[in-house]
Amino acid sequence: MKPVKFKETNTIFAKDQPQYLQLPAFKDAEGRVTVCYHLTIWERLTVLFKGNIWFQSLTFNKPLQPQKLSVKRPDMRGIKRGVSECYKA
Repeated sequence: MKPVKFKETNTIFAKDQPQYLQLPAFKDAEGRVTVCYHLTIWERLTVLFKGNIWFQSLTFNKPLQPQKLSVKRPDMRGIKRGVSECYKA
């Protein structure tokens, strides 16, 4: 599973942190962050037959933030853009 850029991407988390995988995302003015992951064929088959997706978050012992996983693209129309310029993927 790999995080991928999408047309609304306007920021890259961990851009200058080589110890982490870069995370392209859309961040709006209210702090909502949207990320898209692309599954390989093998991962798709695994999800199809096992029905599980695992999620792990590095909290560094800080409170866990609310999370939401979905197979549907969230509506990002009309949402105020973050401070970064939008990347045209």
